[in-house]
Amino acid sequence: MGRLAYWVFFVFFIFHLHRVVSVENEVKQALINFLEKLSSSNNDLIDPSVGWNMSSDPCNDQWKGVSCNNQSTSVKKIILDNLNLSGSFDAESICSVQSITVLSFNNNSITGEIPEAISNCKQLTHFYASDNRFVGSLPDSFSRLSNLKRLVIDNNSFSGKLPDLPRISGLITFLAVNNQFSGDIPKFDFFNLQQFNISFNNFSGPVPDLNGRFNASCLLGNPGLCGEPLFLACTSLSLKKKSNGISTEKALMYSGYVLLVLIFVSAVAFNLIRRYKNKDKTSKGTSRDSSSSKTSKGTSTDKSGVSRSEYSTTSGESGMGGTSLIILTSPVANDLRFEDLLKAPAELLGRGKHGSLYKVTLDDGTTLVVKRIKDWAISGEDFRKRMEKVDKVKHPNVLPAVAFYCSKEEKLMVYDYQENGSLFKLLHGSQNGQTFDWNSRLSVAASIADGLAFMHENFLEDRIAHGNLKSTNILFDRNMNPCISEYGLMVVNNQDSLSLANNRESKTSDGNKDRAYSTFKVDIYGYGVILLELLTGKLVQSNGSELARWVHSVVREEWTVEVFDKALVSEDASGESMVNLLQVALKCINPSPEARPTMSEVAVIVNTIKDEDERSISSDS
Repeated sequence: MGRLAYWVFFVFFIFHLHRVVSVENEVKQALINFLEKLSSSNNDLIDPSVGWNMSSDPCNDQWKGVSCNNQSTSVKKIILDNLNLSGSFDAESICSVQSITVLSFNNNSITGEIPEAISNCKQLTHFYASDNRFVGSLPDSFSRLSNLKRLVIDNNSFSGKLPDLPRISGLITFLAVNNQFSGDIPKFDFFNLQQFNISFNNFSGPVPDLNGRFNASCLLGNPGLCGEPLFLACTSLSLKKKSNGISTEKALMYSGYVLLVLIFVSAVAFNLIRRYKNKDKTSKGTSRDSSSSKTSKGTSTDKSGVSRSEYSTTSGESGMGGTSLIILTSPVANDLRFEDLLKAPAELLGRGKHGSLYKVTLDDGTTLVVKRIKDWAISGEDFRKRMEKVDKVKHPNVLPAVAFYCSKEEKLMVYDYQENGSLFKLLHGSQNGQTFDWNSRLSVAASIADGLAFMHENFLEDRIAHGNLKSTNILFDRNMNPCISEYGLMVVNNQDSLSLANNRESKTSDGNKDRAYSTFKVDIYGYGVILLELLTGKLVQSNGSELARWVHSVVREEWTVEVFDKALVSEDASGESMVNLLQVALKCINPSPEARPTMSEVAVIVNTIKDEDERSISSDS
């Protein structure tokens, strides 16, 4: 029996040894198959320098990008970042290696979809695939990766609805910025989620409860979303769109259309009620000049030749003329009437704490943008005077208004639609192959400075500043020239302006001038934040205070180069010019408003930096 036991053990050992060798070969072959499909769309041979071949060992011979366990007996991590891979993702091959826990291939050019076979990677904990060219939807099988902790897929072309990722109880990171995902946001366990960002997709509907863990910056660029923390109230239409089968685009269009109709109806109702009251007073013997109380019917023209809508009132009425649409000097809308805006489809572009923005396409194909101003305690007459003053001051880098409307309840501004989008979108959104190099950024900075300095100089006496300057309000015209939009639509009432108005030693007893002075300084702070965006390429949160603190901390540690956008550093942009512009930005965001330069001083400095940069380029060439 002893001899028999010995032979049984020997046969078992030989069989087991053969099985181990066989498994190792299968693992190597699976890895090689995976890399072959990943490395090139034409299945070219694998670069020998990476060491992936059947005659070597993944662990002992240190295949490039491969990490193993401490015993060097099983492959744990595959990290193939920045290798110019351009093939497809072979989930069936890689997931046959059951020991894999980490897959990372950031910053390549991998194409195609991720197959359902990804669910076979049972031990997978980390999946990184940012900055590739993936398309299609994430497979539903992703939700079966019960060990997954981090999923990072920024900057691809993924689309469709997300799978049921909340099923993964241990998920702590989900980053999917700049894709094309749509539908509702799944109800993740936001209490345990540590990193979350789905900016610049096509998500729609109410934002789920984020448990106070994340702010609006993780949701930017999804115009169909509503609810906290976006400060965008969800309408009944947006809440019911899923059950009614209405698409996001149509829901936005219809909501804008309904809103404009309600504005029109309320204006007409207000007008009729006032007429009724006037007639009632007349019947009781109240004397009133008929020319100032009578509402005209039909289209009329004022003394300046301004076209009036059907329900406009005479200029003698209080409240700046009731419900008239005031057409400013624009060849685009000479015959524009308020009714035209009501009849046209209106697409909601976005909402903020200062109002809502709608894209309106008229019957003749003209596209306009309507800004509905929210909670501005200004009389109709003051609003009219303010807008007419702003319209008289022209600068090529300031977007003029087409028209404006004001009633007791509503204030609207109308602008030409700028199809090239905003500075914010160019910096942080999909650039569609566009490059935003240092020379372009410096030119934008100089143009904004020129426009803002011009407006400040012309409106110093009138005390009209921009009041809400930010990268989303810098739009590009058809020639990609930057234009400051919505100038003069905001009277600043924030801590910055109030503290300055209350604490500085005033040179005048006029408190309003003090407040206006501080408002101009708020504009300069906003310009400084825009400069930081141009220099760092980073998103702005909390009115720029977080970005400012970060920049100050890096500069304080004498690591200034770390401030600049990696795209600028990689293009070998002028370090001297970037540092000089950074110094301007830091002066503009000085915590003490009085210590900030004037906009005219800033414009001179920035243009000097731009001229010197251009001379340097010319001399080098």
